[in-house]
Amino acid sequence: MRLPASTTRVARISGQLGLALLLGFSAAGSFGQAKAGSPPAKAAPAMAARPTALAKPSGHPSGYVPTRFSQHASQYYQAIWGVDALSVKLAESGEVVRFSWRVTDAGRASVLHDKKAAPALEDPQAGVSLVVPSVENIGQLRQAQPPEAGKSYWMVFSNKGRLVKRGDRVNVVVGAFRANGLVVE
Repeated sequence: MRLPASTTRVARISGQLGLALLLGFSAAGSFGQAKAGSPPAKAAPAMAARPTALAKPSGHPSGYVPTRFSQHASQYYQAIWGVDALSVKLAESGEVVRFSWRVTDAGRASVLHDKKAAPALEDPQAGVSLVVPSVENIGQLRQAQPPEAGKSYWMVFSNKGRLVKRGDRVNVVVGAFRANGLVVE
């Protein structure tokens, strides 16, 4: 399909004006054809003096985003402890850390549901060990009912001072159960 000559000329002129504005040239002059008696067009001083700088990436410098844990670790936790889908997430603006899991074998997962076992979340990078807070009239902020296969459970650790940060690798210890190297999301 061929466009009329007037349409292509308008497109060419508007393209040149757009490019001229983008490069900071004045719209009165054209690219190499200065009008008689007018000074040559100059680039805008703000554009000429400003160096181009790339924005610094946020987060991990390599761009590598760690996974929660490997497939081998998932198989290990299912076979030994009867749980899978382990996750550690910041909640309530970072004031608490929520550890959750799904039960695949209720008999093996009973260690996580023992009310007498004191759970702890250790962050070796921050050098802290967080505990499950106990609230008056409610008790500990954790689910301790007998486990059922296929259901998900959780417990909350107090992160006062926000020492544990997103991306840290933490260890969760509940009685004999120990999950190492979980990434805080």
